[in-house]
Amino acid sequence: MRADTRDFAQLFLNDVPMMDTRAPVEFSKGAFPTALSLPLMTDAERQKVGTCYKQQGQQAAIELGHQLVSGKIKDARMAQWLAFAKANPEGYLYCFRGGLRSQTVQRWLKEAGCDYPRITGGYKAMRTFLLETTESAVRECRFTVVGGLTGTGKTEVITALRNSLDLEGHAHHRGSSFGKHATPQPSQIDFENRLAIDILKKRHTGIQHFVLEDEGRIVGSCHVPLSLHNGMKEFPLVWLEDSLENRIERILKDYVVDMAAEFVALHGAGEQAFSAFREHLSGSLSRIVKRLGGERFARLNTIMQQALDEQAADGKVDTHRGWIAGLLNEYYDPMYAFQRESKAARVVFAGEQAAVIDYLKAQTEE
Repeated sequence: MRADTRDFAQLFLNDVPMMDTRAPVEFSKGAFPTALSLPLMTDAERQKVGTCYKQQGQQAAIELGHQLVSGKIKDARMAQWLAFAKANPEGYLYCFRGGLRSQTVQRWLKEAGCDYPRITGGYKAMRTFLLETTESAVRECRFTVVGGLTGTGKTEVITALRNSLDLEGHAHHRGSSFGKHATPQPSQIDFENRLAIDILKKRHTGIQHFVLEDEGRIVGSCHVPLSLHNGMKEFPLVWLEDSLENRIERILKDYVVDMAAEFVALHGAGEQAFSAFREHLSGSLSRIVKRLGGERFARLNTIMQQALDEQAADGKVDTHRGWIAGLLNEYYDPMYAFQRESKAARVVFAGEQAAVIDYLKAQTEE
């Protein structure tokens, strides 16, 4: 039999499959990328046992738990646990603290002839390990931030580098008012866990200098860890430049062509997909109506709705360039120009994409 483990680093470095025996509500708030929710108790059962524990003590709660998870209910859950163990012979199981729930499942599996190891300390210990992984990186590693006007392709620079941390990728959001995807963002805990595992894996390969895109404190609904965000206000800054024409084309592809395709992938080709895409794009503009002002919003929205009507009719996206150009010239560029000026002392290099990538690769090799 494989022994129980507390080697959290190896679990995450090797993408080890994990059986999460916590209740579904706990799993939904946050888990790990390789974990599968196979709970000992449902949310309602857990609540009953918790109430019993408070009123009558631990032994009564344990007895109630065994009553609730018995007979056909226990048989069905046992079948799922055994199937997971058979499909993932290198895996482990855990509960919140590595206590009664995971020990119970482990014991029942053993009684069924399946010795399956447990993660001691459970979810809480692994979560603490990942939080410290990020904190230690902020303390011990070098960081460089990539900034630039909207549409210069900062994400393209990030994805071209082996030592980058893609905050937008982990948050499943492009970081602007138009940044939502067709599918939801991860929970805050899942975002933090993904980021920490990325850091862990990269540091394990010897990387000690990371590159990040310049972000605000919040990427959609995901908050950048505070220590990292505070550091991003001080880290050296590389400024990415590109022509207005290239930026318009890049935004057209990202926020119109690719987004429309996301809704088609989600809903299938047809009216439902385009209706959802129209609502998404219109809603993105509406979210900044106060910052745009009424007249400017009305003007850009008119162009956007005309562009959407044309896209719905014949698939052409040319008219979208009108509101994109207006938004860049009148809203985003003045805002970013002010930010660029306020961060001027931190800028260590400025240039177009190829030059910026070369510079950052050279910095990594130092």
